[in-house]
Amino acid sequence: MDNTLIPQYTQLPAGLLDVAVENLHQLIPQPALFHLSGRHDDTLFVSVLLHGNEPTGFLAMQRLLQKYHQQTLPRSLSIFFGNTQAARLNQRRLDGQPDFNRVWSGTQLADSPERQWAAQIVDIMRERKLFASIDVHNNTGLNPHYACINKLDNEFLQLGRLFGRLIVYFTHPKGTQSSAFAELCPAVTLECGRPAQQHGTEHAFEFLDSCLHLTELPNSAITKQEFDLYHTVAQVTIAENMSFSFSDENADLYLNPDLEQMNFTDVSAGTRLGKINHAGMPVLAKNDDGNDITTQFFNNEAGQLVMTRPAMPSMLTLNERVIRQDCLCYLMERMQLST
Repeated sequence: MDNTLIPQYTQLPAGLLDVAVENLHQLIPQPALFHLSGRHDDTLFVSVLLHGNEPTGFLAMQRLLQKYHQQTLPRSLSIFFGNTQAARLNQRRLDGQPDFNRVWSGTQLADSPERQWAAQIVDIMRERKLFASIDVHNNTGLNPHYACINKLDNEFLQLGRLFGRLIVYFTHPKGTQSSAFAELCPAVTLECGRPAQQHGTEHAFEFLDSCLHLTELPNSAITKQEFDLYHTVAQVTIAENMSFSFSDENADLYLNPDLEQMNFTDVSAGTRLGKINHAGMPVLAKNDDGNDITTQFFNNEAGQLVMTRPAMPSMLTLNERVIRQDCLCYLMERMQLST
């Protein structure tokens, strides 16, 4: 692999502390990795802007860097700035780009320059003493703040609990940054609500700042009273050959305009999600192994898309571009750890 594929720096570019996210591409025009030394060598890795329309991670990191601009960081910090070109246009990804949070180890996407730099970043960070990995995201739809983990080890749960009570365990989709770094250190994805909400930036900043100061993660066993744990059991996408809309009643699938209100609520069997105007099933549900389990959750009942079993949706959004680029939602079920 070309060692110059992913640019690496030990100093931040001038202007970074004040630049607007839509202008960040002028300072960091391509994905880049920055290594900043701190008092403790064990490094905190943080990735921001893997999706260009999710700026909270960058805004929180910008505030963190402003705080320590004239002082030594409590611990070493490696920062990966992802899709700055998509951030310029406030898009999840540009047309022709792969999803920057699907190109990491275990990905099912075809080889690409993005897959190569993702692999290189993992190799680079494997050589460092890592404290933890944090990937900061936003939700496009109406969702609470929550943490996602890929392993049910105590240190992963402790890291997620530091962010809040809601923790989601997932192993699908494949190729995410957190799943790649979970093989190196405790890793978490932060879901910080909708973009441009000040509370999301504050929450992410406080969490990042806390991780810089922690000497170690709590090693006491986390108890079930301390958190609410969910397991993602299905990713739901719109069939490629189907049109869908929240406003056009003649689309192949006319979705309920209030759909995102169902996020993180217990949805009962029999709940109607939308009107079907086309023969066939307009959605596809896949489990962690990528197997089709659509009929376990959905049915076409007299032209209505109906849930056939209880579940808890997350990441429902009214943004049709995001739905087509990613998915309609994830379905979760409550999970209890064995004692």
